[in-house]
Amino acid sequence: SLVESFKIPPRDARSWKVPAGCLWRITCTDGPQVADMNCWSLSNKKERFYSSKTRQIHATHLTTGDRLWSNMPYLRPLATIVEDTIAYGFDDDGAGVHDVIGSRCDPYTNRLLTGEDYNHCCHSNLTRQAKRDTMEEEDVHDVLNVFMCTGFTRDTNQYFTKPSPVEVGDYIEFLAETDLIVSASTCPQGDVSLACGGGGEPTVYPLGVEVYKLEGKWLEERGWGPSEVSPYGGKHGLEK
Repeated sequence: SLVESFKIPPRDARSWKVPAGCLWRITCTDGPQVADMNCWSLSNKKERFYSSKTRQIHATHLTTGDRLWSNMPYLRPLATIVEDTIAYGFDDDGAGVHDVIGSRCDPYTNRLLTGEDYNHCCHSNLTRQAKRDTMEEEDVHDVLNVFMCTGFTRDTNQYFTKPSPVEVGDYIEFLAETDLIVSASTCPQGDVSLACGGGGEPTVYPLGVEVYKLEGKWLEERGWGPSEVSPYGGKHGLEK
């Protein structure tokens, strides 16, 4: 059953809470648009999405069945992707969708490259929302690039972006493996059909968010339970 439904405004961020065993969906509602997503354990904001470990365990680009892993010393699945309507795979250029290789756009790199301040990069959008959620800028972390189409060039192995293939009605859906707070920014580059820093004014759309609660004990009857933090003892060879 639907618990919550709203839109993330263009060039901004919003957050939402998802109890363990519930679903959340990010949907292309108005036009092609990518998003930068963070998530944290609801009970401990020090535990958060760890993009590099997720990439190491799964792949550079995520799809159905892949999980979002948390940072050490917790290292457990925060969420599992249960549906991805794009299911893009990899194209002839080696590009895929929903990457964990590129970071969020940020005002510090923008200042370095352009000499100008811009306050609606995804990092800034996520920072404003983090502040509203009683967190700090330092709590914003590397993202899952939802709907973004990226890869590495075959000749120079450099990161590149392509216009997102997302269409109205497409969505990606996650199962929360523990109680979470999730935040996402609608990227100021829209569908990234215009290269970052390349001039022009991208068209930016809102994105839809829905949170669902599964009826009854469907998950529990199939052996599911909330994920647990790593049982590693944490001695690191410092104690005998």
